[in-house]
Amino acid sequence: MKQIRRIGVIAPSTPIVREDAERLLALANDHFPQLAIGVSDACFDRDGHFAGSDRRRAENFCRAAHCGKYDALWFARGGYGAVRMAGLALQSIDRAAVRDMVFMGYSDAGNLLGGLYRLGLGHPVHGPMPADLRRDGGEAAVLRALSWFANGDRAAIEPSLAATDAPVAAFNLMTLSMMIATPLMPDLSGHVLMLEEVSEYVYAFDRAMAHVTTALQDIGLAGIRMGRFGDILPNDHPFGMEYEAIAKQWCERTGIAYLGRADIGHDGANRIVPFGRFGR
Repeated sequence: MKQIRRIGVIAPSTPIVREDAERLLALANDHFPQLAIGVSDACFDRDGHFAGSDRRRAENFCRAAHCGKYDALWFARGGYGAVRMAGLALQSIDRAAVRDMVFMGYSDAGNLLGGLYRLGLGHPVHGPMPADLRRDGGEAAVLRALSWFANGDRAAIEPSLAATDAPVAAFNLMTLSMMIATPLMPDLSGHVLMLEEVSEYVYAFDRAMAHVTTALQDIGLAGIRMGRFGDILPNDHPFGMEYEAIAKQWCERTGIAYLGRADIGHDGANRIVPFGRFGR
């Protein structure tokens, strides 16, 4: 793994506020002063729901990727919006400029990670984001990411990666479900696929698992691991199954190996999953 010292923070989806950036920079300075972190002013833009227009976010992404100042781009926050700018950004990207660049985020940022991975651009990584500082336990999550950036900290990595030779990828379930059959969907044949979700009804989880497993049943997945399904929304009557039982059932129906749990989720315990075999 290439040594990472210079990190650019950008917002492909929704904005953060300056207090988020100040807290991030103070934390990094206290614990990892060897890291140089630049937070783009565009992270604070607002155009309705988004951190600037789709075109502006795409331009900001390419500008940061091409400027030569950074070893990694760190997505500030999820929310919703990356899918609207990813196609614009990826059609303009300079392959040589991002060949060794690391891209880290999760949730909605999975749209960009998936598109980058499909094209073989840089090193996509599912991992904590600066806005996680707002979560309970979020400081530990951000420190975990900073330690991985600074030292390649093995303790920050999702533990099951040490026991597999297969390439891996990790996504928010709803994000992946909606990505399938779009130009952002990567080839996951032979991969261990890790999935996590938050703030959904159990029936919605079931529906998305049906879609993902049915759509991917013939590509030769090495298997599926389930991360955490947090903040479950109350249904008007019990669904009758818990989310891990649902995952096992859909894996069994589609002939995909269910490999157990993964230590990822929308929370402070979220571990890091470098896509492919990067970092192993």
